[in-house]
Amino acid sequence: MSQQNLKNQIDQLGNSLIEIFHIVGLFVIGGTIVWSAVGEYLIIMQHEHGFATLKDILLLFIYLELGAMTGIYFKTHRLPVIFLIFIAITAITRFLVIDMKSLVSLDKFNLILMVLSILVLSLAAGVLRYSEKNHQSKDESI
Repeated sequence: MSQQNLKNQIDQLGNSLIEIFHIVGLFVIGGTIVWSAVGEYLIIMQHEHGFATLKDILLLFIYLELGAMTGIYFKTHRLPVIFLIFIAITAITRFLVIDMKSLVSLDKFNLILMVLSILVLSLAAGVLRYSEKNHQSKDESI
């Protein structure tokens, strides 16, 4: 057995182990997201209201976006960064819609800062979407 042949076999073994770790890690992450979302859903439905509030629904959207991001990464081995931006926008929106009325100390500057953050994140999502469509090679298409 030549030294080059041995090196190729070791490289193949290493690549296989990395791929197995990658798949197991994604299943663990995906399972954790599903477990957390189902647990949160069960807690939501046990509220004294008996139904989900807007705060709860927005939280479930965050879980949905995390699950979609993990699924896309599992299929393509590419992290869709745009989903992280969507999650950040949803989290800020959730804070503005729900938690802001309970915070008396939130001044106008912080409100404007959060709204500007959503604007910047939206612009970044637009730039990412534009660059994906116009600068993606044929073999990278989803």
